[in-house]
Amino acid sequence: MKFRLFPQETAGLELLASMAQQSVLGVQTLSEMFGARRSDYEQLVDILMANDARTTELSRTLLTQLRTSFVNPLPREDLLQLSESLAATVDHLVAVGELIQLHAIDRLPAEASDMLDIVNRQAELTVAAMRSLSRLEELEDYWTDMIRLAKRAEQTYRVWSASALRELSIGQFARTVEVARALVAAVHSLQAVATYVGRIIVRES
Repeated sequence: MKFRLFPQETAGLELLASMAQQSVLGVQTLSEMFGARRSDYEQLVDILMANDARTTELSRTLLTQLRTSFVNPLPREDLLQLSESLAATVDHLVAVGELIQLHAIDRLPAEASDMLDIVNRQAELTVAAMRSLSRLEELEDYWTDMIRLAKRAEQTYRVWSASALRELSIGQFARTVEVARALVAAVHSLQAVATYVGRIIVRES
């Protein structure tokens, strides 16, 4: 561990953790949506939009904190990059809900729930990781776990797409695959957080 002459401001790490928590909340809302009636879709999408607005607010607060803090545990550019990927994750989760509502999708296959579980696990790991960015030696397992989860998501996506192509009409297939791609995009955004953390670990070691 590198010697620090001045005390660090850790507020930025808590803000990043709060941004990651918005993804956890988004997954919870989508989990409800997967089993909801069409009449409930609008309300659930509104909740997702509220998560997105909260994420934007947290991102803005982080920018202010980075401009005014004396010493951060990591360079400002690193914290900003992480926040951008976290915000993108929430955007993709909102897109999943909007697509379900717009296409009036009543039922999704088991692979959708499997992929949502993967996003949830990634998000939970990321909440803890963001709080631990001042202790980088603790985060190597986080990086490897996130890569493993992303590979599982890719495999799930391939199974989902292949099954949909066999079993659905062209129109149904196109609508379902849009949802699948939005979920994969959320996985990739969280993977991008872990990949960037890996680069930080290498650079700071």
